[in-house]
Amino acid sequence: MSVTGAPQPIGYSRTPLGRVAVGLRWIALFIAVVLFLVPFYLILRNALSTEADITAPSWTLFPRHLQWGNISELFNDAQVPMARALYNSAVVGVLGTAGQLLLASMAGYGLARIPYRHADKIFYAIVATLMIPAAVTFIPSFIVVSSLGWVSSLRGLIIPTLFSGFAAFLFRQYFLNFPRELEEAARVDGAGYFGVFWRIVVPNSLPFFAALAAITFIANWNSFLWPLVIGQDSSSWTVQVAMSTFVTAQTINIHELFMAVAVSILPLVLIFAFLQRYLIQGVTQSGIKD
Repeated sequence: MSVTGAPQPIGYSRTPLGRVAVGLRWIALFIAVVLFLVPFYLILRNALSTEADITAPSWTLFPRHLQWGNISELFNDAQVPMARALYNSAVVGVLGTAGQLLLASMAGYGLARIPYRHADKIFYAIVATLMIPAAVTFIPSFIVVSSLGWVSSLRGLIIPTLFSGFAAFLFRQYFLNFPRELEEAARVDGAGYFGVFWRIVVPNSLPFFAALAAITFIANWNSFLWPLVIGQDSSSWTVQVAMSTFVTAQTINIHELFMAVAVSILPLVLIFAFLQRYLIQGVTQSGIKD
């Protein structure tokens, strides 16, 4: 017998109809979890299988003999420098994310806090760039990168991705809601806009920075078309470009492809696992304010 007013477990209901509703919600949640995990199961299962096991007419939950040698086979493949590709993707992801956050945060703070009569016009111009399809700027960007001699280099992969109007827009909206009292206290101590930004605003906005960092890193890691065009030499391939070489018009190397996919998603899973709470917190803190 429960005590009136005592806290009840989550999902608790006193009525039979309420209990049925709770049970249905748990069933729906279980089905959603299973459907979400199925692709990861297929990747892991096929990554540890032989070509014959993957293409066999009869399906098994896991092959009888797990092929752990597929890992060494992947990294010893002379045609696909997977270790170098992972390194390139890591460098592009880390430096591209850091540079984009630096430029976008400074631009967003300037638009939100520094009084300038044309600030709104500049902001609207930045928002207007979001309406331009990426395909329109693809060829001009390649011409600029090619003229600078950055083809098949990490500079060509990183620098063109540092400027993001969408990130600047999000930072501007976030800084509009940032408490002005903290900034005014720093101004009383003699700090300017730059000092306030680095000493007060950035340290108190780390959850929002972490949320955008996770989203930006994942986008840079999964980028394919731009690295495919710029990385014309195998030494400048990213992991996405390297994986595409397992599927050609002549052959399909299925087990190495799945192993490469399993290896490539591991950093993203770890980043999401560590920063998932910042993703939710960052989204809630990026409210739109005129």
